[in-house]
Amino acid sequence: MASVTHTELAIRLLRDAAGFFRNVGEQNPSMQAQMNDNADVYERVAELIEQDPQGEIQLSKDD
Repeated sequence: MASVTHTELAIRLLRDAAGFFRNVGEQNPSMQAQMNDNADVYERVAELIEQDPQGEIQLSKDD
């Protein structure tokens, strides 16, 4: 039985979600820019987790 770590699964899910947003954008030209922006965010978070799974991001006080 194959297994993956929680981190690997999270990265895979984020990248799959990015692909979903891109597909939605391709099918809806009026939404394409927003969907590509969403996809970019998901891909960037996947990269951050892949590079440093225990890393932290400083949030503003309002977050």
